Amino acid sequence: MTAKTRIVLSSDHAAIGTRQAIAAHITALGYEAVDIGPVTPESTPYPKHGAEAAERVASGDCALGIILCGTGQGIMMAANKVKGVRCGVCSDTFSARMIRAHNDANMLALGVRVLGEGLALDIVDAFLSAEFEGGRHATRVDMIKAMEA
Repeated sequence: MTAKTRIVLSSDHAAIGTRQAIAAHITALGYEAVDIGPVTPESTPYPKHGAEAAERVASGDCALGIILCGTGQGIMMAANKVKGVRCGVCSDTFSARMIRAHNDANMLALGVRVLGEGLALDIVDAFLSAEFEGGRHATRVDMIKAMEA
């Protein structure tokens, strides 16, 4: 990753505070945070926000995406409907490293009702610091890509 890698962030209303903390955190690390999420606490549908962020990744506008909702599950499901997106929900740092290293994930989903902010930031760090290993994993990722065709 280069110092100016663009990372899109979005969430539903439940995750505004944590999303903003993550945006500040990754900016301090040298990434460009593209925060497209809501800023007011009115109820807003997570599928809309997951899809909008995923479109930014799929189009190449942003290299990676980080999306949040209550559990991370719903927004992850919406993001994965966009061709070219491989998003996993993580509640631990090991999984966050592995979805990048073995699955070439380009998006991370987090559940704010599952994680505290400190752990969420650690998971983001693990996700961003990992790199795709290729090799036998590339063959498997290619199989996933073929399913989209």
